[in-house]
Amino acid sequence: MSADTTGLITEAELDQLEAFLFSSAVSEDALDLIGAHGLLCAVNISPVKIPEQEWVDLLFESEPKWESDAQKADVMALLRKLNHTIAADLYSDEEILLPCDLTLDVDEEEGVAELTIWAQSFMEGVFLREEEWFGDDEETIAGLLLPIMVSSDLFDDPEIIEVRQDRSLSEEMAEQIPDVLVDLYLHYHSPEK
Repeated sequence: MSADTTGLITEAELDQLEAFLFSSAVSEDALDLIGAHGLLCAVNISPVKIPEQEWVDLLFESEPKWESDAQKADVMALLRKLNHTIAADLYSDEEILLPCDLTLDVDEEEGVAELTIWAQSFMEGVFLREEEWFGDDEETIAGLLLPIMVSSDLFDDPEIIEVRQDRSLSEEMAEQIPDVLVDLYLHYHSPEK
């Protein structure tokens, strides 16, 4: 089986999706494109399938104010394309290109690093099925997730805080995230040896 590349999202479609996620049609608590990418990475890596409606509800927080059924169909098609693109990259062992720089430099407008937004959204996806993620091998998974956990700034574990406060170490970890995604995917989805 080979990954289908016919339905991969284009730059223009990403721009269209980003514009909608920034629009007044969605809740202020909805994820932006960076957050949506983080969530969908976790959804695709998850050891168990996450139903589409569940991740859509998490992404939007509340039902958007759709202008029409056609707009809803278009936006949902774009989200499915983004989801499919991430799935295809993971399946074909491609390095996942994040929609943000792999740095914890704080964005002036947001007041938080874009990578932190991505990592927080990824962890939201993990929390959807936390038991299944950590069930069999908590130590290995926690080790693999460490760069994302550090970047997310969600954890008050002293070791994670210590790493986060070490600028060069936390930046080094941030740069490992694309490789970590592939390792996590293979951990759950590679055929048994």
